[in-house]
Amino acid sequence: MKIGDKVRFLNEVGGGKITRIDSKQSLVYVEDEDGFEIPVLARECVVIPDVNEKTNFLLKDFSAKPKVETPTTETKKEEIQKPTPIVETTEGETFKALLAFFPHDIKRMETTGYECYLVNDSNYFLFYNFVIGTNDSRRSIANGILEPNMQEFLADIEKSHLNDWEQVRVQIIPFKKEKAYFEQDALDFHLKINTVKFYKLHSFTESDYFDDLCMLIDLNEQQDYKRLSEISPEEIKQAMFDKRPEKKRPRMVKKQAKNEIIEVDLHINNLLDSTVGMSNADMLNYQMDVFRKTLAENAKKKGLKIVFIHGKGEGILRSEIEKELKSKYKNYYFQDASFREYGFGATMVTIK
Repeated sequence: MKIGDKVRFLNEVGGGKITRIDSKQSLVYVEDEDGFEIPVLARECVVIPDVNEKTNFLLKDFSAKPKVETPTTETKKEEIQKPTPIVETTEGETFKALLAFFPHDIKRMETTGYECYLVNDSNYFLFYNFVIGTNDSRRSIANGILEPNMQEFLADIEKSHLNDWEQVRVQIIPFKKEKAYFEQDALDFHLKINTVKFYKLHSFTESDYFDDLCMLIDLNEQQDYKRLSEISPEEIKQAMFDKRPEKKRPRMVKKQAKNEIIEVDLHINNLLDSTVGMSNADMLNYQMDVFRKTLAENAKKKGLKIVFIHGKGEGILRSEIEKELKSKYKNYYFQDASFREYGFGATMVTIK
């Protein structure tokens, strides 16, 4: 476009002659037939060719072969989408699948919902199907094919629907596409999930698969456990009477662990069946009494480590514990417990 060109508007009725051009703002100023100057974006105008240009267009030699434009890189990318190559690992030849649960808000464990992901830690494609609900109302919550060494979102779980996940039917078939592979056992069993764990902060830990804290369930281990539980008494009896020569193994003496660790969960719901009629101060005093009693009972066990699980919450219980350790138990060593196992909600005390 240049000053003097005649243009028409693309999105509005009208047009005129360009009188000014503001290249910085990508604007052109168009004077209409009434003499008004209108600022318009350059991309919203189109130049109207004059008569000479039309004449030249009509006299154009159409006998010449049209020029064939070579497709650009961008066009080629749009036309041909090459599949992403499958990356395999040495460890991935053993089929392994896990479920991962993430709280929406880890600071509000009593009310938050959860996200569920399927983790494929193997070199196999997984054809999967997950079924939840009660016996008379079962439904597939997620199904499809998951690529090797990938994670996939399965479901968003509201707190009120958490009980539906107590009995989950897991169906997974591992396979490889267009290549030979070692056949792997399929998974098909009912997974029983302890939903109480969803209310405990230390159930959510760090993992090699995600940056955020999550609760992992190894599906292969769960199926192996189910298989053992399904062994009949007759099979156990037969195994007892089936005498086979045992391989002699060197006698090993197990040494007693010096640094035993005791866990004490100070969440009030785990200490009392009911807190009806108790104020916040009453509940805090009861939790501190359990803390003191535990230290008194183990005072003579030098080197013993005790993990007090107090939760993150508002930090009141944690603050009271630290205050008492610094004043009444100065000879005891204390620190934050393992973040991997307990998150931010536990303190470990070493008896000295």
